[in-house]
Amino acid sequence: MTTIAVLGAGKIGEALLSGLLASGHPCAELMFTERHPERSAELTRRYGVRGVEVAEAAKLADALVVAVKPQDIEPLLEELNGSLSSGALVVSLCAGLPTSLFESRLPEGTPVVRVMPNTPMVVGEAMSAISAGRHASRAHMELAEGMLGAVGKVVRVPEAQQDAVTALSGSGPAYFFFLVEAMIDAGILLGLPRAVAADLIIQSAIGSAKMLRDSGEHPVALREAVTSPAGTTIMAIRELEKHGVRAALLAAIEAARDRSVELGRAHEGTSR
Repeated sequence: MTTIAVLGAGKIGEALLSGLLASGHPCAELMFTERHPERSAELTRRYGVRGVEVAEAAKLADALVVAVKPQDIEPLLEELNGSLSSGALVVSLCAGLPTSLFESRLPEGTPVVRVMPNTPMVVGEAMSAISAGRHASRAHMELAEGMLGAVGKVVRVPEAQQDAVTALSGSGPAYFFFLVEAMIDAGILLGLPRAVAADLIIQSAIGSAKMLRDSGEHPVALREAVTSPAGTTIMAIRELEKHGVRAALLAAIEAARDRSVELGRAHEGTSR
């Protein structure tokens, strides 16, 4: 059994720990790092997984999942560089950070896999895209795929596509939440109580997502099935197009992609 250390036990790190345990990974083969002692003690009580220092995790783990914020990566890499065990796999969940950053700061030949997950990981429904670094083998990719598969769906992509993935599915849940928020407000504007409007829209979102996933139909076909000639839906669609909602969404996702590229470039000068 592979020993896994999650470096950074925030929401995503905790969700991964929980998913690994639920998939049958023994807690004795799991560990995590956490800067705040109270939080560390809480997670140990909740899951039975021990909290350790970064140096200990680096020496003991076969795979280390880096789940810290991108701005916190520099001190973590410094700690790892001096204590990482030979052959240990590093799996990065850090948005925007390329595998080359890790490879240049960690011991020569360290296998790195880059992952872009998203927040539905906390309910076991993440969409994670994974890419291999220069030294990551097929076995390393399969190991990363197995870990992330415990908390959702996994797809392999070339690393050159990771910034697009970040913009589309990494940030994607925020777009859906934004849309749901606006639709609930619309329900209130039309005279519905907030709780009723929320129930109507959230269940509609859940049902629509299941139809998209399970029917195999193209989104256009599913939308057209709801859109009757001269009906209410086509009038609403006309207003969405009139206000440029489609174009705004395309521009928003492009902006998110560009920011992901910037985050990666900001760390290029730190590579040795």
